[in-house]
Amino acid sequence: MLLIEDDRAVRTGLELALTRQGHAVDAAGTGERGLELLRAAPPDVVVLDLMLPGMDGFEICRRIRTDGDLPIIMLTARNDDMDVVAGLEAGADDYVVKPVQPRVLEARIRAVLRRSGPATAVAPPVERHGGLAVDRAALLVTKRGEPVGLAPTELRLLLELSATPGRVLSRQQLLELVWDQGYLGDSRLVDACVQRLRAKIEDDPAVPVYIQTVRGFGYRFGPL
Repeated sequence: MLLIEDDRAVRTGLELALTRQGHAVDAAGTGERGLELLRAAPPDVVVLDLMLPGMDGFEICRRIRTDGDLPIIMLTARNDDMDVVAGLEAGADDYVVKPVQPRVLEARIRAVLRRSGPATAVAPPVERHGGLAVDRAALLVTKRGEPVGLAPTELRLLLELSATPGRVLSRQQLLELVWDQGYLGDSRLVDACVQRLRAKIEDDPAVPVYIQTVRGFGYRFGPL
């Protein structure tokens, strides 16, 4: 895994704790150094501080997400709505508020890595919904024959929603199904992920066809 954190004490403490928990950790004190390490040896997950000198965590997150679907957990100094939402919209899969408890961070890492693994939903191998095709066996999504690059959390959200078209799922249900966070859940995770997913699969994200909002409750897939 890759840890990008400019505070030397925090970086050293987390690196030691995560190493004890069995992770191979590369650590960087700046975003620029973090990107160098990422290119040299792509990790399975990135833990990224938002407030970095030089290139900040928001820009690092956007660059990582542009290049691929690597899971990203952001660290934020405050439970500030604007910071959290901006980080999630930049492409982060989850967040942890400082001061970071290593056991909490480890639980979030395990959860995001589970989401990167095979889906467990039972369904026909390939489903077609209008111009969208979902191959659950291969974990591939195409739109009018063209591959759609989805981050692990975006893919898991789409798989959960599309498994039962027309069924409304609350934000809390989606947190439990996708983020494994029934007790710590934050609905902003769901809303930001829906926004990113719509930008990738909808013709017009402002008038969604696939991921529809049920006001005051949650989301449903279709009906088309």
